[in-house]
Amino acid sequence: MKPDLLISSIGQLATLAGHSKRPKSGAEMMELSIIEDGAIAIKDGRISAVGKTSDIMSVVDDEATPTMQFPDQLVLPGFVDSHTHLVFGGSREQDFPMKLAGKSYMEILQAGGGILSTLRHTREATQSELTASALVYATRMMHSSATTIEAKSGYGLDLENEVKMMDALNDLRHKVDIDLVSTFMGAHAVPPEYEGKTQDYVDLVVGEMIPVVAERELAEFCDVFCEEGVFDVEQSREILMAAKKVGLFPKVHADEIVQLGGAELAAETGAVSADHLLKSSEDGLEQMMKAGTVATLLPATAFSLGTDYADARRMIDMGLPVALATDFNPNCANESLFFTIALACYRMKMNPREAISAITINGAHALGRGQETGSIEVGKRADVVILDCPNPDFLAWRFGANLTNTVVVNGKVIYTKLD
Repeated sequence: MKPDLLISSIGQLATLAGHSKRPKSGAEMMELSIIEDGAIAIKDGRISAVGKTSDIMSVVDDEATPTMQFPDQLVLPGFVDSHTHLVFGGSREQDFPMKLAGKSYMEILQAGGGILSTLRHTREATQSELTASALVYATRMMHSSATTIEAKSGYGLDLENEVKMMDALNDLRHKVDIDLVSTFMGAHAVPPEYEGKTQDYVDLVVGEMIPVVAERELAEFCDVFCEEGVFDVEQSREILMAAKKVGLFPKVHADEIVQLGGAELAAETGAVSADHLLKSSEDGLEQMMKAGTVATLLPATAFSLGTDYADARRMIDMGLPVALATDFNPNCANESLFFTIALACYRMKMNPREAISAITINGAHALGRGQETGSIEVGKRADVVILDCPNPDFLAWRFGANLTNTVVVNGKVIYTKLD
């Protein structure tokens, strides 16, 4: 065997093997399939061998193979950030005093802040400006071990500006080495020009935006903010079913603020994931589990809003697959999955090993990529991160730190502290 790159003498290699066809659930989320003194051989951007260093070295027949050794480090599959709003104009620090004064998300929105503020800045920005700002955010996320990032539209809220956002994301693909996943979310809010005419805006999303997005292949997924005061269950269903008809896979912002039935809708429409789920009913979660929908939890959003957290323990214990993501957006400027892990452990009572499953293989399944990435197995894309920590529990203990040492994407070292 003549690999292009050999990573060997790894202190602990957590492969998370065995769940490429379905996400981990229940007690499986604790199982990381750790190999002591492990090694990974990479060829043509794919993993060609995984095992003990002694076993891999016995079949490597090229002494000139580039080799990296990490005897004291933890090696994991590349992190999958399966829910972000990466592309937007402006910032939103002006909302912070209102948050401190106890104003709710909807109250800030009604005061002209929140998403409507971002809408103005996004519409004013050029496509190149949107790409440039997203590049800054994406680079920091890459350097924090993210090798796959999902990014939603949803701050243009008209055909021209939604397309501009997704074109900016396509431009970004040429500037970064990681996998960027596009989600159309024209139904993120009702724009000011449609105030009091929500159904008319739904008609615009269904009749004009979705067909253009599909025709130009601008997105893989379609998401909707199914929430009281935004899009009700019937309107959300109409949008998602229209998207499915043209080949977009459904996702749902579900039951974040009130229990509206978003989890049930996600199950009904066959959504790949339902995200937030702070207020979901037991029946809705049961329906999601039967439908195979991943529960994507976003603890930094609850942190930024000062609300209760999703009940991760209930979901895991009932057997619902759980993923974690940053929800990076102007209201929750969290670029770090390390911080997300800490919040999940300290505030949602997840074990660090469960959190690792949630940001790797389950995050991959939340994007329909479980057979391509999310674990370290022969044949999968060589997305690997080396962390400056000795074991999984260290990730929660050393909260607030970026523990990334080296990031490998498609078999290529895209970031390392070793230089």
